[in-house]
Amino acid sequence: MNKNISYIVSTALIVALGGFLMGFDASVISGVNKFIELEFSLTKLEVGWAVSSLTLTATLAMLVAGPLSDKLGRRQVLKYAAILYALSAILSAIAPSFIALVLARMLGGLGVGASLIIAPMYIAEISPAAIRGRMVSFNQLNIVLGISVAFFTNYLILQLGSSDASWAQTLNFDKWNWRWMLGIEAIPAVLYFLGLFFVPRSPRWLVMKGEFDEALEVMSKATGPQVANQEMSEIQKAIASDTGKKTAPLSELFKKSMTLVLTIGIVIGVLQQITGINSVFFYAPMIFEQSGIGTDASFSQAIYVGLINLVFTLIAIALIDKLGRKPLLVGGMAGIVICMFLLAYSFNSATYTLTETAVTSLPAEINKDALATMIGTTFDNDLDYKASLSAAIGDAAGTYESDLLKGAININPTMVLLGILGFVASFAVSIGPVMWVLFSELFPNKVRALAISFVGLINSAVSFLVQLVFPWELATLGTGTTFMIYGVFGLIGLIFILMVVPETKGKSLEELERQLVK
Repeated sequence: MNKNISYIVSTALIVALGGFLMGFDASVISGVNKFIELEFSLTKLEVGWAVSSLTLTATLAMLVAGPLSDKLGRRQVLKYAAILYALSAILSAIAPSFIALVLARMLGGLGVGASLIIAPMYIAEISPAAIRGRMVSFNQLNIVLGISVAFFTNYLILQLGSSDASWAQTLNFDKWNWRWMLGIEAIPAVLYFLGLFFVPRSPRWLVMKGEFDEALEVMSKATGPQVANQEMSEIQKAIASDTGKKTAPLSELFKKSMTLVLTIGIVIGVLQQITGINSVFFYAPMIFEQSGIGTDASFSQAIYVGLINLVFTLIAIALIDKLGRKPLLVGGMAGIVICMFLLAYSFNSATYTLTETAVTSLPAEINKDALATMIGTTFDNDLDYKASLSAAIGDAAGTYESDLLKGAININPTMVLLGILGFVASFAVSIGPVMWVLFSELFPNKVRALAISFVGLINSAVSFLVQLVFPWELATLGTGTTFMIYGVFGLIGLIFILMVVPETKGKSLEELERQLVK
């Protein structure tokens, strides 16, 4: 049995490298925002578009990834995704304009959408019920590894940009910092493509295609011959009624028997994003700058976000098949609500006062005489302070926002840091990995690919909107109100989880189908 588990784990880890690329590709932009906003003279909505454009095409890819994998195979679609990741990284790094950058990011989004859907589906289809939760969570683990590595490489490249080392200067880390941040993703993308040649085709997909001998061979390596034969029988029974149906129509999802599982899938998919997780991952330095700690410190604190995300995802993987899915969801969502309300309180309580000393220490490029009328004036919120800055010094208020906030804000930055890290920990131990486990378990075999693509589409669409409007929200509603909105959504979701979501721990996919689809 140890040999079987080793086979499953090694296969799952290779396939889940797609999650690493997704996490890296998505969060690396957090370090890029500040620099492309200045280089391409972007508005706040254009910054949001640079971030969210990847998610837009990922959303479209999710719509077709499941059905396409039914036709071509899970493994083949993941190979195409790896190629898209590599091309996107290279083209993003050499983008001569904002439009070119967005188009390159959108190309990578196609790979994100495909791997985000197909990797957990593949892992669920090859893993035994007893360890399926942990195996599927490998994908989420790799996503957070990618996020963590991206935060670290962003900070490293930022530091190399100010290094006196001749090799760092030769590579132009200072001038091309954001280009290096985006371009290095090509390395793991190529490794992923090569690694996929060492994993088998999905056994459940093989059964659907009538490749019984190959399916049995793969399942025997995963579970042993005796269990493999039993599972083969279960799978064949589950798809027997679908003989002749090559692709399930969308209408299958809206049958009365599917109401419960589809409702759960949609609500959980929306909830994972509407509470603001990708605002934190994709704009972490921007959020920390709002607390007045400066650019370098904001990049270094973003690394803490990645590390906390990683540690608590590991905790979730250790607990998900012991405690179950629902207890993790309930505890995690409660933590999300508390942390969001804490952040809202922190920023709503902040005040902003420019002193003569603070003005003197501002960069020389700022017209300090124009700020004279603001010295000593206390502002109760960030919106009024930023509006006064814009009126006094124009565009320089945006260009040097970090310095101007650092010199004026009165806030407890430790409370902000704890609120962000607590939020990330709560997400990582609950709805982050649990959502994908539930998606891979809730839906019956005949529509699993289509259903996961559908709810994944909704999840990604909400993520797109959250990312797109976040810079605008900060500028229009204020930081405190933005986090308050996320907290309210989290509270609504917590109530839904308590009342509706079932426990799926330790049950076979076929058993869950009999229980939930009636």
